[in-house]
Amino acid sequence: MDSSSNTQPHVAITDLIKQRHWTGLRHMCSQLDPGILADVMEELSPADQALLFRLLPRDFATETFEFLETDAQAQLLKSLGQRHVALLLNEMSPDDRTALLEELPGPMVKQLMELLTPTERQVAQTLLGYPDHSVGRVMTPDYIDIRPDWTVQTVLDYIRINGRDKESLDVIYVTDQSGKLMDDLRIKELLIAPLDAEIGGMINHSFVSLSTNMPQTDAAAIFTKTARSALPVIDTDGFLVGMVTVDDVLDIVEEADTADIQKLGGSEVLDDSYMDTSIWSLAKKRGRWLVVLFLGEMLTASAMGLFESEIAKAVVLALFIPLIISSGGNSGSQAATIIVRAMALGEVKQRDWTAVFKREIGTGLLLGGILGSIGFLRIMAFGSLFNAYGQHAFWVGLTVGLALVGVVMWGTIWGAMLPFLLRLIKADPATSSAPFVATVVDVTGLLLYFSIAKVILGGGGLL
Repeated sequence: MDSSSNTQPHVAITDLIKQRHWTGLRHMCSQLDPGILADVMEELSPADQALLFRLLPRDFATETFEFLETDAQAQLLKSLGQRHVALLLNEMSPDDRTALLEELPGPMVKQLMELLTPTERQVAQTLLGYPDHSVGRVMTPDYIDIRPDWTVQTVLDYIRINGRDKESLDVIYVTDQSGKLMDDLRIKELLIAPLDAEIGGMINHSFVSLSTNMPQTDAAAIFTKTARSALPVIDTDGFLVGMVTVDDVLDIVEEADTADIQKLGGSEVLDDSYMDTSIWSLAKKRGRWLVVLFLGEMLTASAMGLFESEIAKAVVLALFIPLIISSGGNSGSQAATIIVRAMALGEVKQRDWTAVFKREIGTGLLLGGILGSIGFLRIMAFGSLFNAYGQHAFWVGLTVGLALVGVVMWGTIWGAMLPFLLRLIKADPATSSAPFVATVVDVTGLLLYFSIAKVILGGGGLL
């Protein structure tokens, strides 16, 4: 929420706390959306947060707590009494509670687990037992499952009695007597069906499900393709064990996109939000890649040293070095970013590398031709109007134009193929960051540029 939308409630709530106007404070907070109130609470001091939280109605307090950031949740738990903490943890949805527990230190988790009821403790231990970043960590066992021999009337009555504390009622799951998933039904289908219709006649055994050990990013991709608000989670034997809702997937997508963007920018992934990361941690996360890229760029000087005599004979060549290397680096960065994103969306698979290679050759040749033509025409124009490059303007222009074609095409191919190479060796394709691609293309681009210059200008006796 932006500052313009939360300033007024924040000021009003702060004033009410100062005035000790508890009735007005409770009334005002109850009128706010839990997500908005959570944003306001994060601006308060820990003492005021705890005071405000104790005034909220029980269900509303739990819902607001689930909207807080993990570090804010942990801070609030330290400020609340044991009774409040116990009530809060036991009423939280299992998936949100798991997300909190997995971010806390071990000793604190142990203490909090002891506050759970035996039933909730068993649920928490089960969810925490799944691998990190798996679907099992974000699923919730709070779902409605029904039997195929029930009527619609029976199902609706069952939902009225048992649906109050469930995470979502948008989708109802049909299981057999042993608990194996048979199908899922949208609530809309039940509401418009005859009350005496049997559920078995409404199912077609065609459903999309997730598995407990599936990576969360794969689950997010499935949600994108199916456009469902919730998906069932089954174990290896097909038994229904939970469901994942779209709000959990949005968090997964945001986290994955943030990590990819940071990697593409040439940085390691931050463990916390930017403002919560210390300067030392920021420097450490960004410094490692900067050192690697710096060492790579030092090869540029070595490459230029190989052609020192050519540069001495035709100093004009040095004028176009920034133009050459930036064009190659830019084209490579573009290609890498596009391919990494296409991989993340499932548009491009590992087996598609040959098709991508062919497409990028054509794309690189076209882009290089455009830039090379512009470069050639620019040199010719300045040579004619201002005699900028002496009597050899045509040959200099031809050298720069052909070099641009080669460098841009090479940068495009390298940028597109590097993600495939990284995935082949089981590395993250996002690591083919734009700076890394640009550094490699800088060095190889210079070698290509001076090699072309040596052939064209050397062949004409100009070097």
